Amino acid sequence: MKKLILKISLFSFVAMTFIACKDGQKETTPSQEKEVAMASSEAVTYIVDLEKSVIKWTGNKPTGTHNGTVKIASGSVSANGMKLETGKFTIDMNSITDTDLDGKMKANLEAHLKGTVEGKEGDFFNVTQFPTSNFVLTNVMGENENAIIAGNLTIKEKTHNIEFPAEISYTEDGMVLKSLPFTIDRTKWDVNYGSKSIFDNLGDKFISDEIGLEIELHASKQ
Repeated sequence: MKKLILKISLFSFVAMTFIACKDGQKETTPSQEKEVAMASSEAVTYIVDLEKSVIKWTGNKPTGTHNGTVKIASGSVSANGMKLETGKFTIDMNSITDTDLDGKMKANLEAHLKGTVEGKEGDFFNVTQFPTSNFVLTNVMGENENAIIAGNLTIKEKTHNIEFPAEISYTEDGMVLKSLPFTIDRTKWDVNYGSKSIFDNLGDKFISDEIGLEIELHASKQ
């Protein structure tokens, strides 16, 4: 009986791992907000380069995919030698941009995502009411090209802890953090438009709950 239970548990773990890693993306499951990491007295502060740093996003629906970027408004990280210890950055939600469309279609999608269309303010990010989002690091597991970053992500005043794989590298005066592609479930942050897990009878007119993200941070010593 114990062997049977062990086999079932192992099968379940493998199945979950396969689902999470499909399409080359890690699906991160949000958890409750966690305690923020603290820097050691020896840590060096790096200020995020706002021109080079960017967050890439991808959204999917049955009829196609949209992708784009959103800018970082401010941020800093601290490291002790080559060990990242703390980090925080603010995301400018007014900077949401679509990169796969042109002209009126591009403008219409960006306005809908930002919530600047009358009557559709709350469909997605409602940047008038929630102009910024935030990420604060809570833990770093591993280092260099094998790091796992954990942090509290706040969108629309809702906070959940997420994890994502990343590669971290250092130069004499700076550091670069690049996440591998990962996804988050947007409905955890009350971004519910077109979600078939929230609304019934959408048919094929739904939008995937998962938003694909890639984070690239460039920072220089203070």
